[in-house]
Amino acid sequence: MAPLISFRGVSKVFPSGRGQEVRAVDGVDLDVEDGEITGVIGHSGAGKSTLVRMINALELPTEGTVTVGSRVTGELGERGLRELRGEVGMIFQQFNLFSSRTVAGNVGYPLRIAGWSRERRRERVAELLEFVGIAEKARQFPSQLSGGQKQRVGIARALATSPRILLADEATSALDPETTKDVLALLKRINRELGTTIVVITHEMDVVSSICDTVAVMEQGRVIERGPVLFSDPREPATRRFVHSVLHDRPSEETLVRLREHFPGRIVTVGIRDDPAVRTAVSEVIAGHDVRSTIIYGGIRELADKPFGSITLELAGADPAIDALIAELRTHTHVEELAQVVRS
Repeated sequence: MAPLISFRGVSKVFPSGRGQEVRAVDGVDLDVEDGEITGVIGHSGAGKSTLVRMINALELPTEGTVTVGSRVTGELGERGLRELRGEVGMIFQQFNLFSSRTVAGNVGYPLRIAGWSRERRRERVAELLEFVGIAEKARQFPSQLSGGQKQRVGIARALATSPRILLADEATSALDPETTKDVLALLKRINRELGTTIVVITHEMDVVSSICDTVAVMEQGRVIERGPVLFSDPREPATRRFVHSVLHDRPSEETLVRLREHFPGRIVTVGIRDDPAVRTAVSEVIAGHDVRSTIIYGGIRELADKPFGSITLELAGADPAIDALIAELRTHTHVEELAQVVRS
């Protein structure tokens, strides 16, 4: 089956004054499968939000094509764009609620615009507020709600017209950790029970690791790495930085200084991933060289229901033997030798 959303050679260029241009998205190829939760992660300015706005055609590509379902967004007329946007709901970081409307009024607003009768709107709003867990807040105004409750209103509003696709642009960035956990659980429930395809835009790896099936990492407008097993073997430095921001499995510079006071040998970090053959090979390689190894740091946790992390080892012995050990380990997994840290 064809993907539900497809980017092919997509670039988006904005004028920046004095004849200059900013290439916010640069040559992106990316597929989003029907029924999946796809995460797009990157630092501020990576091009994530511009990318997601091309899914509902709030932005059109300067180059390439964006296909949603069987429709190429750049070829749609006004009627086609309205139909497309009716099938795509959007959740915002700052909620974007009408302060002068009640919770029920906010959720019912898209239905009113779509021409639903008052009775149908009332029934649908009640159903949605029950689904997101704030039925008792129907008559309250946004100013009376917590951040988590406001985001639940935003989610209910985004679901009003039963969209096939839900876009969440930094939807948890303004929330505390416990509320974030609750909102992510709600998004996962929406995907599981309603079959809604969700695209999550975030700079937080915890969000991706909690709910996403597939991940795309963006840097300087490009998708530098993507896939369903991205956590297992990240190739790009930016990807590894995001992953290890969740794991905390590698020693900081300060920790490394303290470790070197007790472990004067060469220190390496060895990646551990969800592959028994790799774990066995690492053990056998270490045992097969005339090198003494000591585990001095590390951490393993589940990401996307798979064990992942690293261990940091002190290697002691002759340099040629250690070089041979590291070279053989690198044929099985990622190995990084940590440079000597000198106090200033």
